Amino acid sequence: MKIQINARNRAHHFDAAAGEKILCAGLARGIGLPYECGSGTCGTCRARLVAGQIEDGWAEAPGRKYLKSADEFLMCQCTAVGDLALEVTGFVEDLDPAVCVPAACKGRIRETRLLTRDVIELSIDLDAALDFDAGQFVLVSVAAIPGARGWSMVNHERHARTLRFVVKRKPGGRLSDWLFETPREGCEVEVFGPLGSATFYPEVAKNILCIAGGSGIAGMMSILERAAASNYFDRHDGDLFFGVRTMADAFYLEELAAYRARSGERLRITIVLSEQPASAAEQAAHSLLRFDTGFVHEAAARHMQGRLQGVRAYLAGPAPAVDASVRLLLMARVPGSDIRYDKFS
Repeated sequence: MKIQINARNRAHHFDAAAGEKILCAGLARGIGLPYECGSGTCGTCRARLVAGQIEDGWAEAPGRKYLKSADEFLMCQCTAVGDLALEVTGFVEDLDPAVCVPAACKGRIRETRLLTRDVIELSIDLDAALDFDAGQFVLVSVAAIPGARGWSMVNHERHARTLRFVVKRKPGGRLSDWLFETPREGCEVEVFGPLGSATFYPEVAKNILCIAGGSGIAGMMSILERAAASNYFDRHDGDLFFGVRTMADAFYLEELAAYRARSGERLRITIVLSEQPASAAEQAAHSLLRFDTGFVHEAAARHMQGRLQGVRAYLAGPAPAVDASVRLLLMARVPGSDIRYDKFS
């Protein structure tokens, strides 16, 4: 099927296969269509139908509340029924040839591991190798549940055949409930990506600041892996603030301490507990990590006072924590181009 996208700057043309989401079809063919979550939540990928017919795969998608007229729809949830002409309000350019172009592939859940009472680590083996940049995410879907979910990779490697994720159980979350209710090893999934612009490259050549809450630590682990592999902290400072409620909610502490030991004193990792401080014994058991109390963005502000100029910041986690961190950084006059985060759920 032929798709024409009319943007403010020009028209783009690409093909879409039967059943292929319009957003995914365009991105996979190198067209930089607008999106943030890619999973039906944010409404960023809305378009207006000019000609043709579409089929909506998830009529209850939360992002539909951002549609302004009956002829608007979410490109991430809709497929074409025949040729289409669409219109978007912004500029659309071709993807940079240097980026990892998204693609669809199938996978199978290899194993799951419970990290806390409501956080699980999930590994998916892919049918085809995937290149991605540190800090990116993919869309994961299963046949039994409508819509896809955006999950950041914990690992980082080129030509990856296995992806690791952290998934938090959300009240009423159909896919997270599906994962937690019974073992899912061997179940087939569909994966599309990589996606996202909160990416780290060693060529950034700046001190880096990572602020993450809860399962948002996933993408930060990928960034640390890429940075450690390139000896980035031999030349630049790194500060990571990981916010959770209590020590019972904390995970990856051994892995974070290993990055600290591997990278030296220029990498500082602080665990921030909002409800109950770590005991002296708990702190002694993780002597390479620092501990603080309060909200994660507030702890970051205290520890980074006077050191926020010239940093590249990466943010992830619950929306209120990300929004508060953005305000903190903008008030400290960190340029918007150096504040990186992706809104997806």
